Amino acid sequence: MSTASPLHELAVAHGIATEYQDWRQVRRTASDATLRAVLTDLGVDASTPERIDAALAAARAAAAALPPVIIAREGRPGTVPAPTGTLAELVTEDGARRSLGPARSGELALPGDLPLGYHRLDLASPARRIARTLIVVPERIPVPPALAATRQWGTATQVYSMTSARSWGIGDLADLADLARWSGREHGAGFVLVNPLQAGGVVPPLEPSPYLPASRRFTDPLYLAIDRLPEYAALSAAERAEVDRLADAARASLGELIDRDAVWNAKLAALRILFGHVDRAGEALTAYRTAWGRPLTDFATWCALAREHGPRWQDWPAGLRSPELPDVAGYADAHRDEIDFWCWVQYAADAQLGEVQAGARAAGMALGVMHDLAVGVSPDGADAWGLGDVFARSCRVGAPPDAFNQLGQDWGQHPWRPDRLAQVAYAPFRDMVAGILRHAGGLRIDHVMGLFRLWWVPGDAAPTEGTYVHYDHEAMLGILALEAQRAGAVIVGEDLGTVEPEVRTELAGRGVLGTSILWFEQDWDAGVPLEPGQWRRDCLASVTTHDLPPTAGYLDGVHIALRDRLGLLTIPVADEEAALAADIARWREMLARHGLLAPGAGPDAMIEGLHAFLGLTPARLLGVSVSDLAGDRRAQNQPGTSDEYPNWRLPLADADGRTVLLEELIASPRANALAEVMRAASARDASAGAASARDDSP
Repeated sequence: MSTASPLHELAVAHGIATEYQDWRQVRRTASDATLRAVLTDLGVDASTPERIDAALAAARAAAAALPPVIIAREGRPGTVPAPTGTLAELVTEDGARRSLGPARSGELALPGDLPLGYHRLDLASPARRIARTLIVVPERIPVPPALAATRQWGTATQVYSMTSARSWGIGDLADLADLARWSGREHGAGFVLVNPLQAGGVVPPLEPSPYLPASRRFTDPLYLAIDRLPEYAALSAAERAEVDRLADAARASLGELIDRDAVWNAKLAALRILFGHVDRAGEALTAYRTAWGRPLTDFATWCALAREHGPRWQDWPAGLRSPELPDVAGYADAHRDEIDFWCWVQYAADAQLGEVQAGARAAGMALGVMHDLAVGVSPDGADAWGLGDVFARSCRVGAPPDAFNQLGQDWGQHPWRPDRLAQVAYAPFRDMVAGILRHAGGLRIDHVMGLFRLWWVPGDAAPTEGTYVHYDHEAMLGILALEAQRAGAVIVGEDLGTVEPEVRTELAGRGVLGTSILWFEQDWDAGVPLEPGQWRRDCLASVTTHDLPPTAGYLDGVHIALRDRLGLLTIPVADEEAALAADIARWREMLARHGLLAPGAGPDAMIEGLHAFLGLTPARLLGVSVSDLAGDRRAQNQPGTSDEYPNWRLPLADADGRTVLLEELIASPRANALAEVMRAASARDASAGAASARDDSP
């Protein structure tokens, strides 16, 4: 019988996987070099046998102590380790106090009637006094009433790509409001799912990927609709002329690709003009700044510093590389106008997000805007600067090889450190989730497995050389459930790819909906699509996703041709094409059998049939891509590429590649017909299918 080496034992003690099962079900072992690199990023010295032994002793002592955060589920009595005789006082988030204890047999009893929320637990024993954060979370996320009564359909859009004649060469929040109004009022849609709208950089060249934000706690001002800000109406004639000139220049920048840098330069210049008309002592702005406090000030300071010293905080003067340094406080004090400006920009973005959500609900949407949460943040961005060692500094987040990305993925983001998250009582995670849900009816969690584990790629290693690091999913899911319940929002987890059955069971048991993409809903052993009754009920079901081409392109195999051209295939292209042709034939047979496709029908009819098929499943939420409404054929993103493909820069287009403005989209027969297919699909009685539906709940 083999015994784990001290290095492996130390890795396991810190939640690092020493082995894992790959997408081909082959057991892989992480290299010692990988384990040492990950441990180093967790602040653990594993460089020599002696230091490994010392670190193991420290890890064992920490495991026996009271954790920095205690998670309790509502209605469940529990216990925490504490010396016998320890007395405790619970201070709830609203200031109420309650005595607990004494501890017996080394355990302090927690009653089952504790209120939901973030509380402080003060413990006193003869030896010492300590305080811990106690978070009481819901057992599960309740289903919003509108979703309990009937299922909903909605559009999924990459907001930046959805330009209009009015907007500035990039889709903005007013365009999003118009899409919600059209789909909700005219076609009965219940939600609109958007790409992450979290804050990007403020210095060109801007990062095009919405999944690599500078901060997940704030909003990207690139999406501001300048002409809808109240200050726009207060401009003088000369100021209005200058802002309109900037708008014209931004619109003129739109070509085959979206030019974020040109748009941002124009919008930033306009925002500075509008700022001259801001009431800095206004009640709403003051309340916003008070509510967000230090995190907002830090973010505004980062914006100001980045504009002066460049986009990478690692290249700034040493005294400015952390908000905790005295030079940063001095800088903020000397640049109060600039800090005020960036705080106002965030307030303006927050206000417009609120207007979009209110407008969506007024248009009849049951949920309104469903936001998307990126997996992580840019290592050069505001969160990495402001949150310090809450992030790992060397390792990057990615994904191991799978069937669709056979070289693995490197997302270029530094991951949360699970140990530091716990030590700061998950405050950054709490702020992030609560902030996004302020103006949302739902939240999609990209790569929801990140609440359980993330693939860490050390230093300059290839994605294949990474390993998994585990997180306290009880804490993170609990906080997510607490904030979702308070917001009355639905949570959707993107659980595509390799996800263990027990993870899906846990997510379903906590009320997190899954993600079902039609092309992936297969009986892989039999090689046939799943019958509609075999689909999950608790999921968002759609035909495609942003990492695949729109349906018209998928049916033509454009993704295979692209991956072949870029050298991303590891099996012969002819085999890929044959497999796709066989899959499409099986889907044609499935649709015909259910009366959704006539013999010999063309691609457009098949696209409508595939979306109508979603209505035969029991899925609670049904989605259609705006790209499918337009007839676009190009994927917004090709995983595994950077400059080889124009990821996240393509304006919405028709089948011929001609840019489609929002006004044209909502007037087009194609979009209106497919929207009506979705309305009819969501109105179908799914109870028959639900009787045999796959159930992931416990």
